[in-house]
Formats: sequence, structure tokens, C-alpha cells
Amino acid sequence: MAIGPVEYAIIEFPGSRFNGGIAPALGELIESGKIRLLDLVFITKDAEGDVLIVEFDEHDDLAAFGELDGEVGGLLTPEDLAHAADGIQPGSSAALLIWEDTWALPLVESIRDSGGVLIEGMRIPHELIEAALGELESA
Repeated sequence: MAIGPVEYAIIEFPGSRFNGGIAPALGELIESGKIRLLDLVFITKDAEGDVLIVEFDEHDDLAAFGELDGEVGGLLTPEDLAHAADGIQPGSSAALLIWEDTWALPLVESIRDSGGVLIEGMRIPHELIEAALGELESA
């Protein structure tokens, strides 16, 4: 079975203001077949720095995530969760997501079928691209 590129994101919510607002956009990506949600965990860090892992079905503000279609769970390790928690500011929360870019499957299969091997890939931070495109426009 071919698998598209798999990505992760840690999205911090300063002040622990989870509201489910990203769930509809995430749902649209899933329903359109552009991505497949593989794992989703919420992490909170209190003012003293204590960390709590929260499943979407354990908190009313996260109920919208329970409606997402996906086989969520099992990929994130305790080390992954610790890494994500390290980056969260005290008094804040974060969503840790893993998804497959299913939109890229035709390209992945074509690369493999033609004997190609991906030797490097990386997501370029938005800020760098935005600055570079801004420089090109002003040149």
C-alpha cells in the first residue's frame, strides 16, 4: 500500500483557549480526500508547568474533533508527547496532529514506479517563504 507524505503539527493555544474552531477546516480536508488524519492529541500545561494529555472525548470544548473521520490513535509515543509538551508555554495548550497528505499519492506512486527515490524533503517555514516572495515582488 502506497502512503503519501506524513506530516505533523503542534498548534499552541495560548491561555488554553481550545474552542474547536479548526475542526471544520480539518474536516473539510479529510472529507475532500486531501489528507487522512492519523493521530490527534491535546496537551495542556498549567501555570506550574505540569502537563496533562487530554483526549478529544474528555473535554467539552474538543467535542467537534470527535466528529472528524479518521483512524485516530496509536502513532504518538510518550517521547513525542514529551517533545510537544516541552514547546508549550505554561498556562497554554496545544493540539498535536499527524496526517497523511493523500493528495500526493499519485506523485509518490509515480516516483516509485519510475525508480526515483526521495533523498530529502522538508517543509519550509511560512515566514521564510512569505519574506522571500515579498522580496521578489518588490524587486
